[in-house]
Amino acid sequence: MPLTNGDVATTNAQLAAGERLLNYTNAAKYLEKEYRHEDGLNVHTLLDSKTHGGLTYNDFLILPGYIGFPASDVALDTPVTKRISLKTPLLSSPMDTVTEHSMAIHMALLGGLGVIHHNCSAEEQAEMVRKVKRFENGFILDPVVLSPHTTVGEARELKEKWGFGGFPVTENGTLRSKLIGMITTRDIQFHPTSSDPVTTVMSTDLVTAPSGTTLAEANAVLSKSKKGKLPIVDSDHNIVSLLSRSDLMKNLHYPLASKLPHSKQLICAAAIGTRPEDKERLQKLADAGLDVVVLDSSQGNSIFQIEMIKYIKEKYRGLDVIGGNVVTVAQAANLIAAGVDGLRIGMGSGSACITQEVMAVGRPQAASVFSVSTFAARFGVPCIADGGIQNVGHIVKGLALGASTVMMGGLLAGTSESPGAYFLSHEGKLVKAYRGMGSIDAMEDKKAGSSAKGALKSDAGKARYFSEGDRLLVAQGVSGSVLDRGSVTKFVPYLLAGLQHSLQDIGMKSLTALRERVRDGTVRFELRTVSAQAEGNVHGLHSFDKKLYS
Repeated sequence: MPLTNGDVATTNAQLAAGERLLNYTNAAKYLEKEYRHEDGLNVHTLLDSKTHGGLTYNDFLILPGYIGFPASDVALDTPVTKRISLKTPLLSSPMDTVTEHSMAIHMALLGGLGVIHHNCSAEEQAEMVRKVKRFENGFILDPVVLSPHTTVGEARELKEKWGFGGFPVTENGTLRSKLIGMITTRDIQFHPTSSDPVTTVMSTDLVTAPSGTTLAEANAVLSKSKKGKLPIVDSDHNIVSLLSRSDLMKNLHYPLASKLPHSKQLICAAAIGTRPEDKERLQKLADAGLDVVVLDSSQGNSIFQIEMIKYIKEKYRGLDVIGGNVVTVAQAANLIAAGVDGLRIGMGSGSACITQEVMAVGRPQAASVFSVSTFAARFGVPCIADGGIQNVGHIVKGLALGASTVMMGGLLAGTSESPGAYFLSHEGKLVKAYRGMGSIDAMEDKKAGSSAKGALKSDAGKARYFSEGDRLLVAQGVSGSVLDRGSVTKFVPYLLAGLQHSLQDIGMKSLTALRERVRDGTVRFELRTVSAQAEGNVHGLHSFDKKLYS
């Protein structure tokens, strides 16, 4: 039946008037035969600094490919050093407002890696390493412990502060002292006298498990006892850790957890400087079980770092060394020749870093990552894109340009696993403190030393920026705050799901395939003008709620 209205064949509104239309079933053949110039640019043309200048992540897009698989099939396995690979390509930065033992533990559980900062004493850093290496899913290694003199009222205040009401009571009120009872919410909820000691209401009929109990064994004990908490005690009945039924349900299965093949322990990384005293720090970290040491410097191409790399490779043959930071091939070549197992790429691109502004030294991050990672790949050295990561798209771009992993600071600083407490901003929003390690606050922080004379000279901020001997400090970072992002146990899976969907759009089933197809020109790119960047963001709305995940 012919159309009586809107029939293209009977009107002048034809797409190609007077031209013979081709057989649509042969579209793919005509594409291959007649369209020899592919859409977009290959990576070498895109990152040609002589033509386009130095680019960063917002300056380009990756063109879509063919989808022939579900996003869940995308494999994110990737190397972080010559010997160690991870299930996910995400690392947390060694900053004192980002990574301590809690972040390192959870990043490892989620398949990534957390690098413990060194703006603290060597003993404190070594203890954090031990906590990561001792961790088993579900065990609380530093539970809140009450003394016999703690009052019921104080226990209620602790419940309000921490959000849970189950506390072990020990003779000395500390971990690793004799367990004498347990306090639960039921014990203190309706007790009439707040000034009574907790010993008057605590439970003394306790179910415990010996040190060395596995998670499966502890789960069986909890199921049988129907208790909410299970204290783990040593042979002298001193409490060494605690197992929570609620935490057990959350932490029972982490199939992506970063563990060495010969060990059930989580992989642990920590940062040190390149000063002579850092050799003593490294010994303490190695004794605590460290797997990967990151040499933390804003400019890694120095005699100090090269000598430190050689020293570590000679003395600690089982320890992998990541060097940096670098942004040029010449910088990278010296560290590769010294024996590094991995490289950090980035100088001045971090959200709290002002090195490029103040020092006029650095390089745009996209140009840095592509140049260095392309060179390092020829020697089998994996690279970390460190800095400038603001969203999932930036993670994808860093990996597409050759990085094997990406390192995040500000993106993770607002999570509950980062150090520090939440507070309300002037606008009434929940935030956490965040600072660059080159900020005056970080360089003047005494946590790295002691109260002794010269303590200020030993902190990580000064060491990272070669400022130990300076009478006047020049800031290369700022202090500020970041919005609450919740727990990394929710935020990191969101990043990974976004990464998988992005690779699906590109048509790549793995990070290995992505890097290979970028190198051979199959994966194409497009430059973005300022107008294109505006178009690609939210626009034209009166108001909107940018909720990233649920």
